[in-house]
Amino acid sequence: MELTTIKNSIHEIREKRVILDYELAKMYEVETRVLKQAVRRNIDRFPEDFMFELTEMEIQNLVSQFVIPHIKHLGGAIPFAFTEQGVAMLSSVLKSKKAIQINISIMRAFVMMRQWSLTYHELAERLEELERKHGQRFDGIEQVLNYFIQKDKQSTQQRQRKQVGYKK
Repeated sequence: MELTTIKNSIHEIREKRVILDYELAKMYEVETRVLKQAVRRNIDRFPEDFMFELTEMEIQNLVSQFVIPHIKHLGGAIPFAFTEQGVAMLSSVLKSKKAIQINISIMRAFVMMRQWSLTYHELAERLEELERKHGQRFDGIEQVLNYFIQKDKQSTQQRQRKQVGYKK
């Protein structure tokens, strides 16, 4: 399975990166109902930080942003959201070779997104550092440029003014 496909299935809900149950079921090539049954039979393996049910408000928010289809298209069931740890736990609940291969791909996608996030934050910090370090230098350069612009305007005005005296 392609990492970009998996990456597009990862959403941020409650400040956690999660994949919704119907998307996982599609990846595992099982019905969502089967996936949910397996999770409910082993609910003690899925604490709140591994898996949670979406609230009505979260569902409405995701539907309004076109992230998920309307709840009617999901069979009316409230979706489960699985964190990275929850997805890893699914491989012990769904014991097929396909589930293991998909889990490996999903773990790679989560790692890739975490690395990208770290790189982004490092770049932002570096940019702020450069602005602090060189900000004063740029202010000085700006003042010098403004001085020369003003001087040029004054000399232009001097040349354009009507001269007093005799014309030749």
